[in-house]
Amino acid sequence: GEYDIKDVPHAMRLTDSGTFLHGNYWAPPETFGAANVSHGCVGLRDEKGGSERSPAGWFFDRTLVGDVVEVVNSRDRKVAPDNGLGGWNTDWRSWRAGSALR
Repeated sequence: GEYDIKDVPHAMRLTDSGTFLHGNYWAPPETFGAANVSHGCVGLRDEKGGSERSPAGWFFDRTLVGDVVEVVNSRDRKVAPDNGLGGWNTDWRSWRAGSALR
């Protein structure tokens, strides 16, 4: 239910703080991969109402909870490990240090 955002197709929550990967039908097609027009979300080209044939629909249909999402060529910093499923951003030494196994 938390992924069902009215009027935003193919929405997937990436962080607890509200970063989503979602379909975007309102931006011009030439925007994708060329300009940052978001307030922190990752937008994929889509059609109003969502289309399984769009890039957003293709990605949504092939992604599972816990899949790693890597955004390349972004000047933004990494997601903090405690902000959702960001444990992938923890280095191995820190991960082991937090283990209950000693």
